[in-house]
Amino acid sequence: MKILLKPLQWIYCVYALLMFIAIMFVAVPFVIVASFFGRVKGGNFIYKVVKAWGYTWYFIVGIRHKNIFEVPHDSSRQYIFIANHISYMDIPPVVMALSQPVRILAKYEMSKVPIFGYIYKSAAVMVKRSDADNRAQSVLEMKEFISRRISIFIFPEGTLNETGKPLKEFFDGAFRIAIETETPLKIVLFVDTVDRLHFSSIFTLTPGQCRVVFLDEVPVKGLTLNDLPALKEKAHKLMEAGLRRYRKYPEEV
Repeated sequence: MKILLKPLQWIYCVYALLMFIAIMFVAVPFVIVASFFGRVKGGNFIYKVVKAWGYTWYFIVGIRHKNIFEVPHDSSRQYIFIANHISYMDIPPVVMALSQPVRILAKYEMSKVPIFGYIYKSAAVMVKRSDADNRAQSVLEMKEFISRRISIFIFPEGTLNETGKPLKEFFDGAFRIAIETETPLKIVLFVDTVDRLHFSSIFTLTPGQCRVVFLDEVPVKGLTLNDLPALKEKAHKLMEAGLRRYRKYPEEV
């Protein structure tokens, strides 16, 4: 049966990719115009364009976005959002789930993708992890956006989690910036993105639900860098416990 369904899935994946590209070309002129209005106003508008792109594509390919709020979420407040990173499908839910102005810390390599990379770098803080100077510059950019009342979104695992476990170890960056700017952390869970698109292949895309779960904020006021390891451990435990409430993992099956 799986052999018979495989060609249908390939056709679906090609269709979804073509629709993604088609909508991208519609979005490009709006992004170009917005880029003339600067990194703040222009960037905020680009996020609205990308959100419309995401919702349109989801509808066309049969993916259902859903926000779940375990506690009320105040979209007027500023946060450093952190989330698990399990699929290349993690990016669309970021812009679709968040209402407040936000900037994503993104891999520099993505900016090299033709056309898509132009849009990506127009509305994100790009970082080349192998370059210490570039990492330092990206931190300054994030702090600048925070000073302008714009939230930041960071995947603290840094790279895709392909371990089969809920999470990998976290890097320090998100927690250091949170402490230094006294910006509370907000944990977001991507529950179904790996089911929609497994990291093993772009031909694993499937329709279905895509839930985003908002947990309670983690305050950082009064903390110092000496508290960074404890803050990181606390966030890791909260995120892992949250993921286990919504998904089963191999050791639990």
